[in-house]
Amino acid sequence: MCPAQLSANQDRGFIIPIGGGEDRIKERQIHRRFVELSGGAAADIVVIPTASELESTGQDYNRIFRDLGAAGVDYLPITKRADCDNPRYLEMLERATGIFLTGGNQLRLSTILGGTGIAQKIRKRNAAGATVAGTSAGASIMSEHMIAGGESNSIPAEGVVSLAPGLGLTNAVIIDQHFTQRNRLGRLLAASSYNPFLIGLGIDEDTAAFIGPNGMFEVVGSGTVTVVDASGLSYSSMWEASRGQALSLLGLKVDVMSEGCRYDLVGRHAYPPDPSDAFCALPNRSVEGGSKH
Repeated sequence: MCPAQLSANQDRGFIIPIGGGEDRIKERQIHRRFVELSGGAAADIVVIPTASELESTGQDYNRIFRDLGAAGVDYLPITKRADCDNPRYLEMLERATGIFLTGGNQLRLSTILGGTGIAQKIRKRNAAGATVAGTSAGASIMSEHMIAGGESNSIPAEGVVSLAPGLGLTNAVIIDQHFTQRNRLGRLLAASSYNPFLIGLGIDEDTAAFIGPNGMFEVVGSGTVTVVDASGLSYSSMWEASRGQALSLLGLKVDVMSEGCRYDLVGRHAYPPDPSDAFCALPNRSVEGGSKH
């Protein structure tokens, strides 16, 4: 699944995967920047708390975004696939300038939203310029290939990660969350080895990657984003490994990036937090990359 097609002279909206556990009380830096990108005082934000089974989740995020000055905030109480046919929910998404997917269980989120009009509307709104953010499970589902589950505290081995289709807002990356806190490097390396075209993003708690329409992302928050680039692999044993067998992955490139660092998903290059760096001059580019699989 490639990202939805762009209209003429239209920039795609930001996508913002968040590693979970973000600050919701003090500075709320990530939420604040999401509101700003969604239009600030004119923002119309729709929260989708489907991944969570807590009834209070939608209301909690509504309060946060209202406190940060968004003009309109509402949430969609989608708990089953039939809810995705509600024309009122589709209308709310049609006018949304910002869409926020909460944390919870990414398989709950994908099995309820996948293939529905709601999923299609999210993709189309992002292609039309709306900002889409997601935390934890809401971050994982953003990519075409979603990490559905797997083992933490593991070496890279065959079978330590399971994949499922995601929303396809980007097909350039595969995303893991709660990354350092749950020691998920092994499963991200395994996921990246399935198709070295994909760039692995391991996002820590209270940390986000603000991915712009030009294929650049900036790290925001108190943790790090670990970038795994497997495109230069000289050898991988994944194709011949038996279940549970440790993998050999030679030629990987790994960047660990804290706040202010930026990364070019097209050129596959990291930049330090210096506004005078060359990335500022990079042209606006799409990162659909459908033909690069």
